[in-house]
Amino acid sequence: MEFNVKKLASDAGVFFSRAMQFTEEKLGQAEKTELDAHFENLLARADCTKNWTEKILRQTEVLLQPNPSARVEEFLYEKLDRKVPSRVTNGELLAQYMTEAASDFGPGTPYGKTLIKVGETQRRLGAAEREFIRSASINFLTPLRNFLEGDWRTISKERRILQNRRLDLDACKARLKKAKAAEAKAALWSDEVEKAEHELRLTQTEFDRQAEVTRLLLEGISSTHVNHLRCLHEFVESQTNYYAQCYQFMLDLQKQLGSSKGEIFSGTFVGNAESASPAATTSPPAVAAATLPAVPTIPVVPTIVGVPNTVAEGVLNPSEVKPPASGTRRARVLYDYEAADSTELALLADEMITVYSLPGMDPDWLIGERGNQKGKVPVTYLELLS
Repeated sequence: MEFNVKKLASDAGVFFSRAMQFTEEKLGQAEKTELDAHFENLLARADCTKNWTEKILRQTEVLLQPNPSARVEEFLYEKLDRKVPSRVTNGELLAQYMTEAASDFGPGTPYGKTLIKVGETQRRLGAAEREFIRSASINFLTPLRNFLEGDWRTISKERRILQNRRLDLDACKARLKKAKAAEAKAALWSDEVEKAEHELRLTQTEFDRQAEVTRLLLEGISSTHVNHLRCLHEFVESQTNYYAQCYQFMLDLQKQLGSSKGEIFSGTFVGNAESASPAATTSPPAVAAATLPAVPTIPVVPTIVGVPNTVAEGVLNPSEVKPPASGTRRARVLYDYEAADSTELALLADEMITVYSLPGMDPDWLIGERGNQKGKVPVTYLELLS
């Protein structure tokens, strides 16, 4: 019991001495031992590393999980050392809704078929997103958290110890200075000077030892940067694979929908042409007019034996289509396109073709020409040039 009381009294005395020294330094009434420039640079570099690591970690978490409630839930599970429950991604949920809607609308209808195709792609996108989040969490977020919760805590602890050792050292320097000043006035203070010098030697040794420990930890920040650089490369690789998968999934879906559009367009064109009035068939859609200048109106004429009438019959025969005198444009092909039938023109990425529209055409399609070849091409695969 007596030992504990003495220890508490000693600790209180040390705390009071440090508090006094810190206060006097702030008021400019006491000298402060300055660390060397290299040490100060190490401290600044460590603080910078810690601050930016926190910001990058937080923003990456937002990127991977935009829902703040979900982030809080995941944080609590991690702190409780429990496995985070699997969560359905937005893409997977959308895929589920689309599939159920297709079942209600009829999987054999054009809308139902398209919902099934888009829903399947959304499911694949959701699965790719899940894998990207898992990979990024393991290879990028976890190392950043380990640094903040492990290495940085150790560095912070040793820095606090070093700060206390410095305060003790400067307090001993101040006591020695006072003892020497008193010794100059009376020889009775010689014992105090000797005692102060002994304490100074001890505190200097402890300070130097702690400074070396802290210096080694701070120099280890360079290894932390190397580790984080490696993790950053892995994060970029995961993100690249994710977006490449998404691009390929959407490209495949776009091709499927392009083929479906051709089928729907052909059926709609035939049905409408047989029942439409001349005024209706000669008015191109507003969207097509905004995309390409409309060619002169082609009136519907009676069918003459031996003379093809593609507009009246509703069947588009590219070999019989004549380009308008004006209104043609050049276009660059963005993606490869495989023709669904003989009325379409197959495309290769980056090639240049001539395009124009015809009255009554679906606004999502144009007539494309490449040399002696011509046929329908989807607008979404083209970049129209001025």
